Amino acid sequence: MNFEAVIGLEIHVEMNTKSKMFSNAPICYGELPNSLTVPLDLAFPGTMPVVNKQAVINAIRICNALKMTIDRELWFDRKNYFYSDLPKGYQITQQQRPIGSNGTLEINTSLGKRNISIERLHLEEDTCKQLHSWDCTLLDYNRAGIPLVEIVSRPDLRSGEEARQYVEKIRSIVTFLDVSTGKMEEGSLRCDVNISLRPIGAEKLGTKVEIKNLNSFANIEKAVEYEIKRQEKVLLSGGAVKQETRRFDEGLKQTVLMRLKTDAVDYKYFVEPNIPPIKLSEEFITNAIETSPELAEVKLTRYQNLGLNDYDSQMLISNKKTCAYFDEAIKSGANAKLLANWIIVDVQAILNKEMVDIDQFKVSPKNLGKLVLMIEKQQVSNKQGREIFQKLVEKDEDPDIIKKALGVDLISDSDVISQVVKEIVDGNPQAIIDYQNGKDRAVGFLVGQVMKKMAGKANPALVNKLVVEELQRR
Repeated sequence: MNFEAVIGLEIHVEMNTKSKMFSNAPICYGELPNSLTVPLDLAFPGTMPVVNKQAVINAIRICNALKMTIDRELWFDRKNYFYSDLPKGYQITQQQRPIGSNGTLEINTSLGKRNISIERLHLEEDTCKQLHSWDCTLLDYNRAGIPLVEIVSRPDLRSGEEARQYVEKIRSIVTFLDVSTGKMEEGSLRCDVNISLRPIGAEKLGTKVEIKNLNSFANIEKAVEYEIKRQEKVLLSGGAVKQETRRFDEGLKQTVLMRLKTDAVDYKYFVEPNIPPIKLSEEFITNAIETSPELAEVKLTRYQNLGLNDYDSQMLISNKKTCAYFDEAIKSGANAKLLANWIIVDVQAILNKEMVDIDQFKVSPKNLGKLVLMIEKQQVSNKQGREIFQKLVEKDEDPDIIKKALGVDLISDSDVISQVVKEIVDGNPQAIIDYQNGKDRAVGFLVGQVMKKMAGKANPALVNKLVVEELQRR
């Protein structure tokens, strides 16, 4: 019997806001435990929640990117069962009326494009961080109350590859919108997987297994593929898949049991009494959408319209910071293709060596753009340009200043170059014979000899032109 996997994902995204979802406590990753709290975060008596405006704007922008229906009223609910990691003992969330519903996301897989339906997107607050020791659990409330959006897909995914592609696309959206850092290693983006198997062609869903807290794209794909094989083995042996929660063990490269699930938990939801419904005006929603940063897909189209091929465009949009660097550098007026090549090859080589991201690169976008434009206008050769680039890496300053200091002005005087060309051609009679016999590589050889003779300071295009003209006269 052949089986089909039915997979749904729940993605929690921590949002980039200055303060928490319902309080004015600051947000900053990596600070001392319990140093970023206010009375509301610790559930002191008499404290009242106030909704974070920027969190709502962020949620609207994600909803728009996912083609979701946006609710014109904000309703919050209380998830009223004991939370050991929230001092209130309950969580403020959106159960009955999520801010976004009925969306869709297109993903590219090895089998082609697929549209994945999204059931809902709702706002809520994060829990605190728990640090487990052998004899106790320590609680860090810095994270408690950080604004979250939870994005819940419908069970439309069918493989580990599709699950990974879906999460990667969600991450691209939230990072390019400046809604979240999307750093899974910091917990800014967390993913739970629900997966079941059913015979191919069947309508009824199988028993669902949940895989919690997957922390990398690779692990999402590996965990799903392992769980598909595990459940398939159970079913083929005549057994029954149990409803349970599992986690992915990176060392074992398999999912392992955390706990069994029996009855559904009664979360005792009711409308949050301390936050009355908030009407969202059309002006507010429209402004949130119209002021959204540019998505990766929009950048891709814009870059291709600048003349970049698909490979270069995809390399740039793979990192939001690289896009920002390119967008700033292109203001110099440099050729987009030439500039992209410098960033993808030369700049990236240094970033890899120094193990830093491009926002820490020592050369400013303005100066790199100016250097590329200098090469494009043949004010310096490629070789001279690389000399200037190395100096820029040492000290970021105007390329014109470095050019003058190095004395690397490109020679474009036809009379000066012609004298050297004649001398080189006269000294290489075999190259003349080769050219006359149709061997075009003779031109490249002679150009190389001229450039060597002139220490790389001659205009390469002019050298090539004068060499061909000289050979044609022989």
